[in-house]
Amino acid sequence: MPDLSATAIPPIKLPDTPADLAPPICHRWSPRAFLDKPVPKEALRAVLEAARWAASCSNEQPWRFIVATKDQPEPYAQLLGILVEKNQLWARAAPVLLLSVAKKTLTYKGRPNRHGLYDTGAAAATLCIQAAALGLQAHSMAGYDAAKACEVFGIPEDFEPGAAIALGYPGPADLAPEDFRASETAPRTRKPLAELVFTTTWGTPANL
Repeated sequence: MPDLSATAIPPIKLPDTPADLAPPICHRWSPRAFLDKPVPKEALRAVLEAARWAASCSNEQPWRFIVATKDQPEPYAQLLGILVEKNQLWARAAPVLLLSVAKKTLTYKGRPNRHGLYDTGAAAATLCIQAAALGLQAHSMAGYDAAKACEVFGIPEDFEPGAAIALGYPGPADLAPEDFRASETAPRTRKPLAELVFTTTWGTPANL
């Protein structure tokens, strides 16, 4: 287990929270600066194994992951190529790229699974937390061409892309393209619980 003390990441990235959160949750963030360092196969398998054990509706496990590493130049270029240009600028430094994909129907019932993307997001979040526990970071991206992804990777009609993910070891801010360096050194912020958690009357903050 790597060092997950406050010195393991920039202190500015630790969440400002009174809660005693688990270290991998505190240390998970979304960098755009990555070290030129490959992710060991056992670590990559571990983050994908963590995703495999996420919870899902009826244990449907609707998630799939397309993955490519820099030692696979052609698949890596294909995954990089579906990203919007702005994301390509920084994601090209990550040693691993992934694309999450969700099954749209329930396997045994054939009916639409309206929880498929929710469950796939849960699997991706579990992947990100496991990555942080290993000293890695995973940055999820909405900025990619879903139609192109379906065409390039032959994704069946019963599946829909979720998010692209860059995975690797985070590096110092000056490794990021200049336009992104400010975000590397900016503090992490979140809305207060009062704006997110309600009583059974919509908009009324829960008394927590």
